[in-house]
Amino acid sequence: MNSIKQDFTIKDLENISGIKAHTIRIWEKRYNLLEPKRTSTNIRYYSNDNLLKLLNIVLLNNNNYKISKIAKMTEEELVLKSRELAFSSGINDEAINSFKLSMFQFDKVLFNNTYNKLLHKKTFREIFKDVFIPFLHDIGLMWQTDTLMPAHEHFISNLIAQKIQINTEKLQYSVSNSNKTYVLFLPENEIHELGLLYLNYELVLRGNHTIYLGQSLPLDNLDYFFKNGREICFVTSMTVMPYDDKLKEYFSEINDILKDTNHELIAIGRKTSLLKEFKFEAKILLHDTVQNLLKDL
Repeated sequence: MNSIKQDFTIKDLENISGIKAHTIRIWEKRYNLLEPKRTSTNIRYYSNDNLLKLLNIVLLNNNNYKISKIAKMTEEELVLKSRELAFSSGINDEAINSFKLSMFQFDKVLFNNTYNKLLHKKTFREIFKDVFIPFLHDIGLMWQTDTLMPAHEHFISNLIAQKIQINTEKLQYSVSNSNKTYVLFLPENEIHELGLLYLNYELVLRGNHTIYLGQSLPLDNLDYFFKNGREICFVTSMTVMPYDDKLKEYFSEINDILKDTNHELIAIGRKTSLLKEFKFEAKILLHDTVQNLLKDL
């Protein structure tokens, strides 16, 4: 899982760039835009440099640069033009492509410039909904096709997390008079927290009191919060953990902790579909996505 992927198939390039393999082959054959190598069995494969070049080409082509003109650019001109365009553009597809470029090049400046351009046209909530969510979906597809290494995901996830945290800190709404506190946490060994971070932002935006505990919390920590006299709504999100075969055991433990209290738990994630038939004594609510939960709040 932690090995660095340096070679890509044409299908990988299609998954990452959104350009059909047939079109990539035409660009390659007609304009010599990419220079694939071949295996001993004559199968094309592409380097990381080829991938970055293709993303730059797509960014320019999507912004009315003809392929014939792009083909005449030097490598340096191509990089400079695409980077300049990424700084000046900022609407959805172009922004997503710019974020892909920043991820594969570990380019924090490009990420921040693209994000700041978006802020001139969209609110933070619109950016998250219209750009970050589709971008994160693309990242998920890249994982499925083994085209992404952990360093790329960690780099971009940390940058997005910083934006969520900054916008959460900016909120100056007074806490409501409700006696309820939302305590947000991830199961042990679960590290995918962007959805939970964003939910924390939305809860604070609505004037709720929240306690954000983040990654990998042991369940035996939950009863600590029973002592403060407030009504507690625990919120957890599951991407990888608990493993499917441990899910019912995990929620049985939660059920035992909460069943004789007035507190509740909200669980979010696709894994919740595996719990639909599970009968809880405690108040445990299941939602497949953060978006669906927000509709009910």
